[in-house]
Amino acid sequence: MATQVTELPRLPPRRPDAHKGDFGLALVVGGSRGMAGAAALAGMAALRGGAGLVRLAVPDSTLETIAGFEPSYMTVPLPADAAGRIAGGAFDSIVKLAEKATAVACGPGLGRSFDLDQLVLRMYQEIARPMVVDADALNALSGEPEVLTEPGGPRIITPHPGEFARLIGRKLEGDARNEAAIQLATRCNLVVVLKGHHTLVTDGRRMALNATGNPGMATGGAGDVLTGLITALVCQHLEPFDAARLGVHLHGLAGDLAAEELGQVSLIASDLIRHLPQAFLQYAKHSS
Repeated sequence: MATQVTELPRLPPRRPDAHKGDFGLALVVGGSRGMAGAAALAGMAALRGGAGLVRLAVPDSTLETIAGFEPSYMTVPLPADAAGRIAGGAFDSIVKLAEKATAVACGPGLGRSFDLDQLVLRMYQEIARPMVVDADALNALSGEPEVLTEPGGPRIITPHPGEFARLIGRKLEGDARNEAAIQLATRCNLVVVLKGHHTLVTDGRRMALNATGNPGMATGGAGDVLTGLITALVCQHLEPFDAARLGVHLHGLAGDLAAEELGQVSLIASDLIRHLPQAFLQYAKHSS
C-alpha cells in the first residue's frame, strides 16, 4: 500500500554566489521533421523550470528550425534518417552528451522507426543519468515492456492513459488504473506520472494526486512542457519522486493561471511556458 503524500517538496534556495553550473544541464533528445516544436517546447520549459543549461540533441535536418524557437538553449545535430528522424546510429553520440548532462529527457517529437525504437531501449537500459521518458519513447518501450524492469539509472515515465494501457497491455479505469501504476512503479523501480484529471505520481512506496490543472490543458504539446519542467527540477537536485510531484503541480498551476487570463478554449502549450514564472512565484510564496 503506497502512502499518500500531500505536502509539496521545497526547491532548494539559490545562493547569492550561485552560477549556472549549480542548476544542472538538461539534455533533451527528440524532435523530427513535422514535430520539431515538441522538442523546442520541452527545451523552453526546461529553461523556465530553472535548469542552468539546456541542450537539445535533434536530427541534423531539423536543427535550424528547432534552434530558431529559442536562443537560450543549445542545439546539437544528430544523424537523421530519410524521414527526418534521429537515426539509430546516433546512440554513441547521445551517450557522450548524456555523460555531460545532469538529467536527460527522451521522447518529445521523436517519431517512430524500428532503429529508433531500439535506440530508445538502449538509452533506457544503458544511460546512468536520471531520465524522463515520454511520448514516442514510451511507445517504443511498450513494444518490449520487459525492458521497463531494466533501467540504467533513475527513471520517470509520464504516460497519458492510452500510453499507460499500451505499457501494461490492458485498459483500466479509475482506481484500478492508479493501482496498476503503483504496481508498475514498484516492480520496475521507477516513478510513474500517470497524466489526467488529478494526475497520479508514485514511486510505489509513496503516491500523490495533483490538484492543479484544467481541461484547457488538453492540447498538443502540454506533455512536452511537463517533460522539460520535470527534467529541470531533477537538474536542481530534487530526487525523482519530488521532481515529478512539484513539476506536475507547477505545470497545472501554470495552466490555471493561463486559463484565468486566456480562457480554456484558446489555451495552447506555449501559454503554459509563459505562465511558469508566475506559477513559481505563487509556489515560493506559499512554501516559504
